[in-house]
Amino acid sequence: MTEQRAQRFERGTDGPKVIVVGVDGSDSSLRAAAYAGGLARRQGALLAMVYVQPVLAGGAALGAPVADTTDEIAEDLVAQIREATERVKGIFDVRWEFHTFRGDPYNGLVKAADDLKADAVVVGASEQAGHRIVGSVAIRLVKAGRWPVTVVP
Repeated sequence: MTEQRAQRFERGTDGPKVIVVGVDGSDSSLRAAAYAGGLARRQGALLAMVYVQPVLAGGAALGAPVADTTDEIAEDLVAQIREATERVKGIFDVRWEFHTFRGDPYNGLVKAADDLKADAVVVGASEQAGHRIVGSVAIRLVKAGRWPVTVVP
């Protein structure tokens, strides 16, 4: 008879190491960030918050300062995140980074998830009516089938 080893539970060795969350300032994206922050805290994972700055060729052609506007949004998001982090410092500690990419939201999140070697992606549900017809970023990420995707309402 062979000696069987007792199975031991390994604490802290499973689970995601990097969680990517898409943020754009919308209510659903901020709820997604809060949800992803809780996951990252419980798993000891890095929370990578990603804002994809849209490239609006039409706006640029008309002389609109598109890059300046999206830079301001990114700076505002970082300020909000830092403020929220300071409020819970010492109570909930989460390792986080903020990244910006330029392009459309789907391709920007795919690039971010690939570059950061994400184990999971969290996004807010689309708040735009047209996405029911064309398909939302969340649906496209799920269909890509490359990471577990959580969609937060």
